[in-house]
Parts: sequence; C-alpha cells; structure tokens
Amino acid sequence: MNLQNIGVIGAGTMGNGIAQVCALAGFSVTLIDISESALQKALATVGKNLDRQVAKETLTPEQKLAALDKIRTSTEYASLKGAQLVIEAATENLDLKLRVLQQIAAQVSADCAIASNTSSLSITQLAASVSQPERFIGLHFFNPVPVMGLIEVIRGLQTSDTTHALALEMATKLGKTAITAGNRPGFVVNRILVPMINEAILVLQEGLASAEDIDAGMRLGCNQPIGPLALADLIGLDTLLAIMEAFYEGFNDSKYRPAPLLKEMVAAGYLGRKTGRGFHAYA
Repeated sequence: MNLQNIGVIGAGTMGNGIAQVCALAGFSVTLIDISESALQKALATVGKNLDRQVAKETLTPEQKLAALDKIRTSTEYASLKGAQLVIEAATENLDLKLRVLQQIAAQVSADCAIASNTSSLSITQLAASVSQPERFIGLHFFNPVPVMGLIEVIRGLQTSDTTHALALEMATKLGKTAITAGNRPGFVVNRILVPMINEAILVLQEGLASAEDIDAGMRLGCNQPIGPLALADLIGLDTLLAIMEAFYEGFNDSKYRPAPLLKEMVAAGYLGRKTGRGFHAYA
C-alpha cells in the first residue's frame, strides 16, 4: 500500500504529537476529537512545537507551514473516509477504546489498517472488536512523540503480515526506530520500566530514602537521564496505576501489585506534573 492518508483519534498529548510527526513526514492527517476546542488547542500545541524547531533551525518556516497544512481537524468520524491507516490515541481505558474502535471501523474501508496507541491493553482483545481483525495492530508511541525515537509495534494473534509490514513502513517514514513485540501486558518497554518505577515508589513508601535521593541515586548511579519518581510525575501517576493494575490482572502475579502509596497518591489527586504535585512539587 502506498500510505498517504492517516487518521488520528484523540487530540490530547499523544494524539497531537502523532499528528505532528505524521504531517512532518508528508502524510495527510485527519485529527479527530469530540470537541472543537480540543482540536484548536491541539493545533496550537503543534504550532508551538514546530516554532521551537524553527528557532533551533532544525526546521524551516516553509516546512512548518507545509506540516500544518497537512493536518485537518474534525469532530466527525465520517471524515475518516479515504484513510488508509487510523491510529486510535484515546485515554487508556478499555471500554472507551472499544467504543472508539467500533466507530472507526464503521466509517473506514475494509482494507484500512487500524491501530491503537495503547501502552498496556491487549491488542488481540482490541482487534476482536472490529471487522477484519487481521488489519489491527498496536503502535505504541512514546511521550513526547516528536522527541522520542521509538515505536513499539505489537502484533495481536490475528494481525496479518501485511498489516505488520505497513506499520514498519510507516515507522521508517516517520524517522523512528520500530521494535516488534508480542501481545503481553506492557509489551517490552513498559513491562520493564513500570515495575521499576513501582519498586522506587515502594522504596519511598518504606522510608528508605527521600524522593530526591532516590532520583539522584538512579540518575548518578545508573546513568538514567531522569529519576524514576520524576519520570512517574511526568508520565502521570494515574496512568502508571492503570498500567500496574493491567499487569496485575493480566499476569495474575503478586509481583505486579501496585504500591499502596501509588494508589493513595492517585486517590488524593496528586497525579504529577499535570496537577502540579506528585512525588515532587511543580510550580
């Protein structure tokens, strides 16, 4: 397939980032969300991101305008007609994603590939919710999408070789590196990363060290660019809790039990950077 037209569902942080990199790569993008205000906010975010690249001279003003011209927005799923690949980037909630995927499948052609940007949910289960499940695949982008160089490509039990090849082709055109993972909770990166962060929260909970010292220890002792608790705040503690709960349920193994402190922080509304308070405070 000569991939040219891509749909993106969800104009939040992940969705607008995916739309941005696709437009920069020359794809025509249809960005869909339930409200016009969310779409306008997304376009403003993309514009600011591109302005930073222009200021750094990694992008010309002409390239910025060309990329913005590649993105059209809509609140109607009917706008997806003609899409060759649609990427669902809704909130990490199974029921919501299933509803979104069914709306996508009702509008696109039978040979349009459908992908989910899930970080923990079963690709096989999601695929079963759409017609022609062999066209379904997981495309796990990492935040911030314009900066991070990796895409996890996850095959469900039904995913065809053709769909997999299309996903790898798209990743190459985006200038990203793709790794292929099997359909298990957390796939590869989060399977390793999130339990490590959960363990850091347990260390804090037990009073072994302060949040600052835990982060300093992992930065300076393991050469990580950001400490695990600061990373937790960046990801969002509610997102981390959802992933750990998916692991716990999916593997039925107590080693994936979420730290009680993580659950308590989420209950208090201390979700990290997006609320101004997590394991660290943010102005």
